[in-house]
Amino acid sequence: MNSEVSQTSSHIDSLRWPDKQKPVEKDDTLKQEDFFALLTQQLSYQDPSKPADNDQMIAQMTSFTMAEGISNLNTKFESLSASMTSNSALQASTLVGKKALLESDTLELSASGSARGSIVSAKPTEKLVVNIYDESNQLVRSIDMGEQKAGAIRFEWDGKNGDGEPMPEGDYEIKAEANINGEFTSLPTATFKNIDSVNVNGANGIIINTKAGAVRLTDVAEIA
Repeated sequence: MNSEVSQTSSHIDSLRWPDKQKPVEKDDTLKQEDFFALLTQQLSYQDPSKPADNDQMIAQMTSFTMAEGISNLNTKFESLSASMTSNSALQASTLVGKKALLESDTLELSASGSARGSIVSAKPTEKLVVNIYDESNQLVRSIDMGEQKAGAIRFEWDGKNGDGEPMPEGDYEIKAEANINGEFTSLPTATFKNIDSVNVNGANGIIINTKAGAVRLTDVAEIA
């Protein structure tokens, strides 16, 4: 009985595909012991009448040591770079859900019923007006901000029209006009946009994504 089982097992084993052995990967990196082996071989073949110069041997040893040190330093820098990228990704993830102040001519009215922004004026204004328009280009609200000093001028809209009625959430167009030296002129505006997601790009750094598009974190004036 045992002999029959043994014969059957041997027959089954003969039908199996032979296991492929994975080739052993060779390490082609020259190590310090490899250098000393080459140096010993070099000494054995040198001309007895013209022995090798000690200074040359020391220079060769120094060069090999420096090359090995630079190689190890590069490896450590790669590890440090990977660690910094991971830390940047972790820090960037905390920006999601916050608001970034970006140059824009649209306001995002949230469910809370308020929207904020900033106006930049290089000169003092005698009268500053912020006009807000809906998607049909109809004037919804006009905010009179009076006289203002030069610089960044903050404004806030409570989300209501001229009659005090709350407006639906969404995007609204804004235009800022100011009387400067007796002439009315348009001024650049920046508004807070919700940060939907972030990307960590090695070449461009951290990229934040909003409804208005993608911008570099370095181009963001403020995070709120």
